[in-house]
Amino acid sequence: MGLRLLPRTPILGLNHCIALLAAARRLSSLRSAPSAPSLIAAPISILGGKRAGRTGSALLLAAPLPRSHLAVMLFSSCFFSCRFHMGNLLKVLTYNELEQGPNFFLDFENAQPTEAETVVWNQVNAVLEESQGVLAELQSYTGAGQEIREAIQNPGDLRLQERAWSAVCPLVAKLKRFYEFSLRLENALRSLLEALTCPPYPPTQHLEREQALAKQFAEILHFTLSFDELKMTNPAIQNDFSYYRRTISRNRINNLQLDAESEVNNEMANRMSLFYAEATPMLKTLSNATTKFVSENKTLPIEDTTDCLSTMACVCRVMLETPEYRSRFTNTETLLFCMRVMVGVIILYDHVHPVGAFAKTSKIYMKGCIKVLKDQPSTSTEGLLNALRYTTRHLNDDTTSKQIRALLQ
Repeated sequence: MGLRLLPRTPILGLNHCIALLAAARRLSSLRSAPSAPSLIAAPISILGGKRAGRTGSALLLAAPLPRSHLAVMLFSSCFFSCRFHMGNLLKVLTYNELEQGPNFFLDFENAQPTEAETVVWNQVNAVLEESQGVLAELQSYTGAGQEIREAIQNPGDLRLQERAWSAVCPLVAKLKRFYEFSLRLENALRSLLEALTCPPYPPTQHLEREQALAKQFAEILHFTLSFDELKMTNPAIQNDFSYYRRTISRNRINNLQLDAESEVNNEMANRMSLFYAEATPMLKTLSNATTKFVSENKTLPIEDTTDCLSTMACVCRVMLETPEYRSRFTNTETLLFCMRVMVGVIILYDHVHPVGAFAKTSKIYMKGCIKVLKDQPSTSTEGLLNALRYTTRHLNDDTTSKQIRALLQ
């Protein structure tokens, strides 16, 4: 018996697939007499070396095709069509699930620690109690620009040199306290990550069950954005510290020892210099702490840590989008707090995750997050949008869609 080439199976619509499957079942159930096998005429393409329709060398034959063969063709067409549509259906379901996100209310205003959370909560709270004082000191930081300029312009005037030095030293001591606070904040973040990613619960359950710890995590992110925003808009910080280091180096060359040098020695000055050289030093501290946490906990999948971050971003977005949740906030400042936390966790995710927050494979629905920010008054969100534009790592990667880039223009 000669071989026949089956026609290429087309990709059909779902309705066509259902109809053809029914037809195939009817065909396969038909019984024909043995003496007269049931045949159906069907066009069979016998192609030569070139495609039919281009050279005319193809021979089209109307050959009889058994019903069983037609049933196979129908089943084949439906099978490949269903695979095609199922792939698209899964994409739609995944997209909708990402868009919807975890749906629960995270009480940023009233969450209190349970007995299981108390130990970690107390450790972190001791650090967070200092955060408002740090921000207040940084906000009132005016620098010693005038004294430094006069000392530089009059290098031979000893009185002006001493005046500038006396103005800079207490400021450097303050900068040292900020840096030391960042180290304590790093340890606090580590304690929270351990609590919010430990087995057997996934990150979503951790955040929903341990809301007091989730609130502290949010407060760390809120502080981080606030600190970095103040630092970026205050050039006096780096100017003061640069002058301090130059003076120390000059006096060391002249074999002079200054009293302030014992408080901020050369090693500490080097570490502080690296810290303040960053545009966003607190964010860099959290990013390094999170990366270190992942590398030191090799038995813990990196997805557990990044999923904790993406879940927090999704929870904040859903609460901002949902009128029912928004109405439960008694303080209007909580809305801004929620937006800042969402942006902070997106930036941290983008720094820690290998492909970042803007790739199609990201578990953060970036389009929705940006839309939430743009739906608010620009006076309260422009700084947050700028943070996404200028402090993320992967926004300008090739994996970022043009639509996302356009939203942040």
